[in-house]
Amino acid sequence: MAGVDLGLSENSDEEEEVMTPAELIERLEEAWLNEKFAPDLLENKSEIVECVMEQLNHMEDNLRRAKAGDFKATIHRMEIERIRYVLSSYLRSRLQKIEKYFPHILEKEKSRLEGEPSCLTPEEFAFAKEYMANTETYLKNVALKHMPPNLQTVDFLKSVPKPNLDSFVFLRAKERQENILVEPETDEQRDYTVDLEVDSQHLIRYRTIAPLVASGAVRLI
Repeated sequence: MAGVDLGLSENSDEEEEVMTPAELIERLEEAWLNEKFAPDLLENKSEIVECVMEQLNHMEDNLRRAKAGDFKATIHRMEIERIRYVLSSYLRSRLQKIEKYFPHILEKEKSRLEGEPSCLTPEEFAFAKEYMANTETYLKNVALKHMPPNLQTVDFLKSVPKPNLDSFVFLRAKERQENILVEPETDEQRDYTVDLEVDSQHLIRYRTIAPLVASGAVRLI
């Protein structure tokens, strides 16, 4: 099966990454697990999602041409269902985080520097804004309009909890990392550093390794 072109850069003069379908699915699974276990919303992987959807369409076209009763067709159909599950779970995890942390996600998007990767796709950004507007309208119609004038507004940034970046996550190192600073539990404890060897597994505070998740140096498990 032919390789998949994965345009990961907005600059047209940069070369596109080409990978096999198996490598593409592996990238999807990694994005899925990272999104599932990270407490905050990660950078969107819209290029991977689009390529996977194209690959699924291609696989389904092949199935329609397969002979009736072909055992290989049954295996391919099971693989298609598995990939669809991973893709749906990945997108569902992102939507759940947007619904849970929408004011903070929109504020982060608002303050994003030019050229900095966006956490949201255009569709997710539109969904987040609509969700916030609908939530505000609902609260006004149901409760706020019945309250005194000084209590008829709500500050979502203060009333909606932030993602807990201090929660602990399991990870597997993909690249060797040296001198990773581990924050102490109490003031009495001294800071210390750890080295992450390739394929080593660790339980560590998410805030400490969030940049390594973003860069792809580690993956959550």
